Amino acid sequence: MKIEIDENSGYCFGVEFAIKMAEEEMEESGQLFCLGDIVHNDLEVSRLYDKGLRIISRKQLKDLKDCKVLIRAHGEPPETYELALKNNIELIDASCPVVLKLQNRVKHAYDSLEKKEGQVVIYGKPGHAEVIGLTGQTQNNAIIVTEEADLDKIDFKRPITLFSQTTKSTKGFYKIRELISEKIKKVKGDLVEQEFTANDSICRQVSNREPKMEFFSKKHDVILFVSGKKSSNGKALHSVCKNFNERSYFIQDENEIDLEWMSGDDSVGICGATSTPMWLMERVAKFLNDKFSVSLLNE
Repeated sequence: MKIEIDENSGYCFGVEFAIKMAEEEMEESGQLFCLGDIVHNDLEVSRLYDKGLRIISRKQLKDLKDCKVLIRAHGEPPETYELALKNNIELIDASCPVVLKLQNRVKHAYDSLEKKEGQVVIYGKPGHAEVIGLTGQTQNNAIIVTEEADLDKIDFKRPITLFSQTTKSTKGFYKIRELISEKIKKVKGDLVEQEFTANDSICRQVSNREPKMEFFSKKHDVILFVSGKKSSNGKALHSVCKNFNERSYFIQDENEIDLEWMSGDDSVGICGATSTPMWLMERVAKFLNDKFSVSLLNE
């Protein structure tokens, strides 16, 4: 069996930066609160828990005072910063620069559209940490759409500015953009450029992985895609693998591997999401090495 770990998989810059900040702080203080899962991977959250990272909810944050709290890469809405100031909480802000820039763009668009009774529409997952931070820039008035049925929430007679959660599928975003354009034409008879602005705000570090994942999936007989089940990016990238290789399997760790999926003659590709740690993909490779006679292509 030949095995290759995808060198393009693993943490994006934002996640890597947030984990580094958390580990550095815990080396000094021994314990640190984090608002929500630092990364959508339960095994990494567990590893960091052993180092002193304690995950808290927004409800729990309200009861905290005089302490330090990490803001993860997903970013936070304005009210989080206001609460921290009120409760004398020191925020260690590890918000991804790409997300912060998008928050500013969303706020600017909302402030501009307010005068024209326009609407900010975000292609994203309702309740996702990043989306909560983005809608917070609009006083929670942004319209969240995930699929075609959600477009019924939009008034197509009014101006629309569309953004995307940074980790969503590029293909999905452009499909939503096209559907909105068609509905505006149906209502108004034409598409007025000033009335609809679509901003492809998907992180390029994320979107650039799609074509690389396509190439990697075609290269191997079997794909083991390692990701936490909460990861939106994981679901999107796994669907890319599945489109180009039917023998693509979504696993959280090596314990979910069914050895019937592969034989000793197969070439197996191991890859993952932007929230998947490299050590976990290496652990999956080690598991296969213990079960089969393996040649690791990365070496």
